[in-house]
Amino acid sequence: MKADTRMELNLDTVLTPPRPAATVVLLRDALAGLEVFLMKRHSLSDVLGGAYVFPGGKVDPADAELDMAAHGDQPAAVLQAALGEPGISETTAAALHVAALREAFEESGVLFAQGHGPAQPAAQAAALLREGRGFNAVLAQMGLRLQTRAILPWSRWITPVRPSVMNKRFDTRFFVAAVPGGQVARHDDFETTDSLWLSPREALLQYWAGQIELAPPQIMSLAHLARHSAVDSVLAAARERRPPVIQPESFDDNGERMICYPGDERHTVREPALPGPTRLFYRNKRFEPLCGFEGLFS
Repeated sequence: MKADTRMELNLDTVLTPPRPAATVVLLRDALAGLEVFLMKRHSLSDVLGGAYVFPGGKVDPADAELDMAAHGDQPAAVLQAALGEPGISETTAAALHVAALREAFEESGVLFAQGHGPAQPAAQAAALLREGRGFNAVLAQMGLRLQTRAILPWSRWITPVRPSVMNKRFDTRFFVAAVPGGQVARHDDFETTDSLWLSPREALLQYWAGQIELAPPQIMSLAHLARHSAVDSVLAAARERRPPVIQPESFDDNGERMICYPGDERHTVREPALPGPTRLFYRNKRFEPLCGFEGLFS
């Protein structure tokens, strides 16, 4: 399957503040090991059109308005502590978790919620969404509680002022989660047009071969996840450490774009935040480390 679009390298500087966003990396165990769910953004999307991404999107004002006492499984103070960000409020922390769960449901159909109705309420909730009900209204009508315990903070990505593949900036919290039993993740045929379950390494191999498109945060996240063999390993790692903050810094040297990550000699933060390469180069119509494909795993 060849990619039918190619992301263009962005040359503009973007000075607007980054928009809060949330992403859920859906995981499952397969016979060959860990797999990750990826969805192809519609080619006409103004954010990573044609690229394969994890389910996610911007935080909506309504995400902060949900009554967590009635529709959450943990106090907002616990959600704030989980993010490891003392500078944000409990309301903001709760909104980020709600946004992650809402986007996962809207984009992939996976609902992390329980109630007193059907054992698997995703189908009924999806029907209400199609009728035009908002996510909060669906939760209220069905008496559902979001399972925030099911998603664990994994990393925080802040788009630099010189984005490499888009002209917008986001401050995105990445969460990891196992797909609940009995639920099937799939693309929505609206914002996303295709979906795949792949091992992290296979996803990167397909990217390297030009079969799928990936943006740098997905590349680096998949390289990180490729160091784990099972869902439990990822979730255990998420519980054991504070989510790293990654704010890439990009440079143009002799007409070549280079993205540096914490720990690189050209990055302002000298402590590494992730395993793997500390810089990617835009070459051969793709982002790649200096040492080639295997450099993603060194």
